[in-house]
Formats: sequence, C-alpha cells, structure tokens
Amino acid sequence: MYPDDHPDIQFIDPDTRFDSHEATSMIERYSAFEELLNANSAKGLVMPGSHGARRNAPIPVTPTPKAAAVQSASLFHDPEYPKHLVAVIPAYNEELTIGTIVLRTRQHVDHVIVVDDGSTDRTASVATLAGAEVLPHPINLGKAQAMFKGFSRAREYHPLAVVMLDADGQHNPDEIPELLKPVLAGKADLVVGSRYLNGGNKIPTYRVLGQKTLDLATTAGTGVKSTDTQSGFRVLGRRALANLDFYSEGYNIESDMLSHFAQRGLTIGEVPIGVNYAVTNGHKKNPISHGLDVLSHIIGLVGYRRPLISFGVPGGVLTGVGVLSTLYSVTELYTSGDFHSIMFIGGITSLVLGLLLVTTSLILNSLVQIVKMDA
Repeated sequence: MYPDDHPDIQFIDPDTRFDSHEATSMIERYSAFEELLNANSAKGLVMPGSHGARRNAPIPVTPTPKAAAVQSASLFHDPEYPKHLVAVIPAYNEELTIGTIVLRTRQHVDHVIVVDDGSTDRTASVATLAGAEVLPHPINLGKAQAMFKGFSRAREYHPLAVVMLDADGQHNPDEIPELLKPVLAGKADLVVGSRYLNGGNKIPTYRVLGQKTLDLATTAGTGVKSTDTQSGFRVLGRRALANLDFYSEGYNIESDMLSHFAQRGLTIGEVPIGVNYAVTNGHKKNPISHGLDVLSHIIGLVGYRRPLISFGVPGGVLTGVGVLSTLYSVTELYTSGDFHSIMFIGGITSLVLGLLLVTTSLILNSLVQIVKMDA
C-alpha cells in the first residue's frame, strides 16, 4: 500500500517528528556536506568506487565559492576518514615520472602519499595534480627520512596495509595487488617484492653480483634469508607499521627494516616482481657507491648484532694463521738453520691481531647479552 493509493489517509511515523527549526538545521548540514564532497571531487580527492578497487576518472565538478571556503576541512586531510590501503612514495626531482606513478598507483590503493624530499623541480606540483597528498621536505634528507615521514602520516589513516615503491618508474604499480595478498590474508607482516624470483628480469651483471653480496651480508647480520634484501617495493601490514621504531639513514632503510622486524619476530615474505632499469632519470646515486655505502652499514650492523661472527671468526682465522706461521718459522730455524724473518714477523702480527679480535668479540658479545636482558 502506497500513500498515493489512499490520499485520504495520513501516513505518519509516531517516532519521527521534526519541528521547522530542526528540519532547516538538518538541510543546512546536508548541504554543507554536499558542497564539501563536491570540492574534494573537483580536486580529484573523492573518487567513485569501493576501497581497493580500480577507480575511474574523477567526475569533473565546478566548486562553488562556499565550497572553496570549506576546503580546509577536506576529507582528504581528515584522519577520521580511514584509508584501508595507502601508498607512500619518496621522490626527489622526479617530475617526469611521478605523475604517471601516482595515477597508476591510485588504481590499486585508496590514498597516495608522496614525500617530496627537497626537490628543485616541479615534483610536488605534478604529484598534487595527479591526486596525491604531498608532504614536503625543505632540503634533501635521504630516502629513509622521507619514508619515515610518509609512514607517520599513513598511520593516521589507520590502514590495513601500506605500500612503498619508488618514483622513478622501476617498479610496476600493477603488481601491487599481488604484494598485498599475503598481508591482507594475514600470512605476512612484511612482503618484499623480489626481482630475482622472476627469471625473466634482465638485470645487469654488476647489479646481480653486488646484490648477492649485500644479501649474504644481510643474512649474516640478521638471520633473514631473502633473495632481494634491497628491494624498495614492499607492503607493510599493521604489525609492521606498529614496529617502525628504529633509526636509519639513506638507502639503508631496506636492510635496517629487515633486521629490525626479524628481531621483533615479524613474519617476512617475498613475491616475485618485474623491474625496469630503462627509466628516464636513472638511479640518483652511482650503483657502486650505493652498494659500498650499504655494505659498510651492514658490516657495522653485523658487528653490533653478532660480534662473535663479525670479530670472533676473523680473529680465530688470524690466530690460526699466526700460530702456524710462527711454528713453521721456528721449526725451520732449528732443523735447517734457515730463518724466514718475513714469515715469522707476519705470523706474530697475525697472532696478536687475531687474539685482539677474539677478545673484542667476547667483550662485545657480553655487552649485547646484557642489553638484551635489560630490554
């Protein structure tokens, strides 16, 4: 039965009564919300479709003067409106690629945060026009600090997962769903996109050799077995986001993240990804210099976390070489009368250095154990 079928009967809900003042107030509130929504749609910040699904192009809406006045209360900057999937992209002078990366990434996440790490070009403005939230650094502070700033902002949206990827075009945003699957299924806290699980990637030989060296060093220092410890294409779940309380600098963040999460007992997984080295700007730092910086950092990390391996093992080897060299020199002197002075001096030197390293490793290991007990 519908009201139009019986015009002589009044349909009244006894639990719903509004006076004229309440009705007017409600209409004004809804009108203000509609204008706010239109303002965000005009900026490309409100997109049709469900969370995590592919989005269509934003509906063009001409903002009214009143809508422009309420842009400071934008849903885009309000943490009360959660974004389930957030991407964080560090960028330094990437105006040629950042727009494309942001647009392609927005197809798979609810929100994109670009940290402009002191760029001197139009990286920030291009990223904004592409629909990203841009967090500026007045000067270049390095990748690690840019990522931490982006992670801090992303946590305000209470996301289920955060994607990190580079802005230069090496990573394919269309692979984001595959990296998200283990995290969203609760099977991993951190998923690393590995370039070496996909046999079809054409990776320069010098990069492969350098990468394998860094992988071995990272495994020795952290105990984490990973085929691509330096990959910057990753997905962090909620447990990972809650354990970002470590310090890092520059490009060391990938190794430091693995080490820290392994110490906290988080689950780390890998997913094969593609890679494109034929990018417009190329790497911001010479690969050899980059690799040596990371390697030296990892060696320091190994020395701190596992002093018996980093100092004790080399010390034991030097001690053994020193003992054998010294004994051989002394034996030759008494049996044949020949004195091998160089071998004798080298043996004594190796013996002294070896004993110093072994002693250092034992002291540092004791200190590490004390720190762990107090933690």
